[in-house]
Formats: sequence, C-alpha cells, structure tokens
Amino acid sequence: MPKRPQIAILVANLPAERDRRVIRECLTLEENGFDVTVIAPRGDKQLRILPGSRGTRLKPYPVFVYGSGVLSFAFEFVWSFLCIAVRLFGELFRGRAHAVQVCNPPDIYWPLALVWRALGRPWVFDHHDLCPEIYAARAGDAANKFALRTLVAMERLTLRTATAVIATNESFRENAHNRGVSPEKVTVVRNGPASTEISSETADSVGRHSANVPHQIVYLGVFGPQDNVEVAILTAEELVRRRGRGGWRLVLAGDGECMPALTKLVSDKGLSDIVEFTGWLGATEVDALLRTATVAIQPDLPTRMNHLSTMAKTVEYLGRGVPVVAVDLVETRRSAEEAGLYVPTGSPTEFAYAIDALLDDPARRENMRTLGLARFRGMLSWEHQAVAYAALWRQLLAPRLAKSGSAVEARDQVEV
Repeated sequence: MPKRPQIAILVANLPAERDRRVIRECLTLEENGFDVTVIAPRGDKQLRILPGSRGTRLKPYPVFVYGSGVLSFAFEFVWSFLCIAVRLFGELFRGRAHAVQVCNPPDIYWPLALVWRALGRPWVFDHHDLCPEIYAARAGDAANKFALRTLVAMERLTLRTATAVIATNESFRENAHNRGVSPEKVTVVRNGPASTEISSETADSVGRHSANVPHQIVYLGVFGPQDNVEVAILTAEELVRRRGRGGWRLVLAGDGECMPALTKLVSDKGLSDIVEFTGWLGATEVDALLRTATVAIQPDLPTRMNHLSTMAKTVEYLGRGVPVVAVDLVETRRSAEEAGLYVPTGSPTEFAYAIDALLDDPARRENMRTLGLARFRGMLSWEHQAVAYAALWRQLLAPRLAKSGSAVEARDQVEV
C-alpha cells in the first residue's frame, strides 16, 4: 500500500515540544491519516519523536543567537531560513514533504512557498502572530517606518503565496482579506487546549476558594516586552495597599526575555513574599497550578496587536473555569464574554480594584467559572478546532489520501 501523505511543519520561534498549538496540530494530523515531520529550533537534544505523538519526526536545528536588536534579529532570521530550507529540501529528496505548513513569526519563508507550489504541492500558512503589529508594539514611538512597511510587505507575500491560510480568529481572517487573500482561502482554527488535557478534578475545583487557603492570582504565558507582565507585579504592589500581605499571592508561570527585569522589579518593590515565579510549565503542571487559582490576570495593553489577537492563556483559563480579569480587548471579549471582568486601560490601579472586588465576591466568581467552562466546552476547545483543521488538510491532500487508504483508516479511527 502507498505510504501515508507526509506533511512538514516549519516553526522558527520555539522548539516543537514547547509549542502546544503545533503539538495539537500534529496529533490531529496523525489521527486523520497523515505522517508529520516538524522542523524547529532544537530544544531537548534527546528527542527524535514529538512527545505524546504516534511517530511525528523532529528535525531540529541549532540556534546560536536570539534576536534582541536589528542585527541580531537579522542574523537569527537568515540562519533559521537557511536551516529550515536545508532540512525541508532534505525531506523533499527523501520522498516526503508532500505538503508544508509554515508557522510565523517570522514572515520570511514565502520564497520556499513559490518552490513548493511550482512543484504542485500545497503550502499552508498558519498565522500565529501579526508581525508588523508586534514590531509596532515593541518599538513604540521609536518604530522605523521603513521597517514597518517591510514587515507589512513580507506578511502580504506570506499570505498571498500560500495555497491556504489558517487564521487563529476572525480578526486574523479579516486581516488576511485586507492583505489580498480571498475569504474562501482562509480557515479559522483557534488556539486552545483539548478537553483531554484538562483533568476533571481541575475543572470541578478551580475558582472555588477555601477559607483557610490563600487566594491565588495567576498569570500564565510568555514574559516578552509586549506581554506587559510588569503590570501584574505593579498590581500586586497596589493590592498590598488594599488588602495587606496576607491571604493572597501572585503566581507568574512562564518564561521569556523579560524574566531578569521582572525578578528585579519584584525584589525592588519588596514583593518576594507575595510574588512567585514557577518557570515554564508542562500541561500537567499547568493543571496543578490552575486547580489552585482563584483569579487569572491578562495584562496585555489595548494596542492594535492585542485587540486583534486571541491570547492562548485566555483559553487556557476558560478551559479550567478560572475567572479572567483583562483589558477590554476585541478578541479577548469575543473569547471570554461574561466569563471575564474587563478594565478600560490596563493600569495597575484598575486591575487591583477589579481583582480586589472579585476576591471578595465568591458568587460572581462561581458564575464566571460556569460561563467560562460552557464557552470552552461548547466552542473553544481544540476538539472543535480540530474538525476545521483536519477538513482543510483532507481537502488539500485528498488524492494522496485516497491512494494510500489513509482516509478510510482515519474514518475508522473516528468511528471507533
């Protein structure tokens, strides 16, 4: 029997084993009759197969410099392009890479898209981040107009050279349309955990606070300049003035380039007894943490990028019934609706006022918990997203699926 269709997934900003969206996509592809190879930066040097998968191959490449300035970013992007191109052509010459999915950032792989499409093979762009908006948010008033125009042009080329585009929400779909992509080429596949990643114990207990246990205010995610995690720390400082130092704590779970500055800020503000850093957590550890959470904080500021982005952490919170306190952002409100409590500008004072009131209102927290779980189970969980994602790939690779018999195999697995 002919071999199963082979899909190569390209990732440049995270090791494959740390990118939860890519992990979920790989598992979905395997379940639907495809074989998968992920080309990504090297993480755990011992890994050859993606953890939790049936046989997704990892083809990692080394990274020596992580961008922080113009030159280092340029070197990082050129290096990643060369490494990914070499490994991708290696897959092609081995008879694999029947189709490719590229995940951004950065938006520099469109020349490879031209090659693959010339070969008659699908090239799919999984649009993770709005790179021009990220640059504008990080650079602020110092943003270079030429650099911004270049990023917009690269995004446009990346979108328009793809066979199909996967958008993470309706705002990303609209952005693709504005960049010249026809609506029928865009499929919305949201971020979010699968129900199987969440223990029933977590969903049943989260947000329900015991009188003899300190309230836990949780931030879960990346510590980057655009993530504004310092506001969570300044909110803790304001909460000390309102509630004192007893009966609550702030837990920051994650890692990123701002970690040294954040730990210094906690020390400078004298909050080491109130603020805890956990480091990067796996799925089981996230469950264990959110099982003890009373409230979650989402401190992303009201920039254009944040209005248009669905934060992965938001859906992680909702999937476990954690009430969310966030800035009033377009896509955050679309995700959380009444499971969120929204502040206008994202100042520490606004956050402290909202969190203080919510900690003293168990009935409202319980209502938000119930609404969040309903939103997740009825719409946002990966099981719902996987349907559209798998359907797109079955359509793009239908002839190869038919030849291999994988379509029948995938249907039988679903029926079982």
